Amino acid sequence: MRHIERHRTQHIGWLRASVLGANDGIVSTASLIIGIAAAQASHGSILVTGVAGLVAGAMSMAAGEYVSVYSQADTEQADLARERAELAADPDAERRELTAIYVGRGLSHHLASQVAEQLSAHDAIGAHARDELGISAVVAARPLQAALASAGSFALGAALPLAVTVVAPAPNLIACIAVTSLLFLAVLGTVAARVGGASPVLGAWRVTFWGALAMGVTAGVGSIFGAVV
Repeated sequence: MRHIERHRTQHIGWLRASVLGANDGIVSTASLIIGIAAAQASHGSILVTGVAGLVAGAMSMAAGEYVSVYSQADTEQADLARERAELAADPDAERRELTAIYVGRGLSHHLASQVAEQLSAHDAIGAHARDELGISAVVAARPLQAALASAGSFALGAALPLAVTVVAPAPNLIACIAVTSLLFLAVLGTVAARVGGASPVLGAWRVTFWGALAMGVTAGVGSIFGAVV
């Protein structure tokens, strides 16, 4: 029977976009709400600002991720087109190139030549994409998947501090948002680290540190401008 293995790198596309989106949603929305609250804005204005930040942030994440990943996909397609042209023009030179790659990985020249010949006969462009360019189905760019993952996770992350804003008492709003958002970030960092096979403690520490820094700086700016206005 075929031995089937599941590797964590299979999740890297959507995991990176989802973690980035949720983290950005929590940090940016919580910081925005705290900054506006520190400027002595009304509760209604704070809620409107939070909702606007959620919508704008989700759309920005989707557009940015789509354009960024599509640029990667365009680069991959351009490299593949070049490889196809080189294979059509001089297949022997391309087989020698594969042979050199396999020799560099530890195979004898004779075995490397056989491997290169057989892989080229089976799927030449696939062999060059994988072994020369480093392009595989696992790490290939998927713009739409990344855009949807980023937008959805940003909206979900932003909804958390926004929900706290709705129920938190006005006098303790800033403290409630800060504490709960840091807890949300710690949970997110822990879950992302476990899915990715990293240290949960380190993952939680990274996101909570930068989240606390962002909220602290924004609160300071809001207090300064609130006092000026």
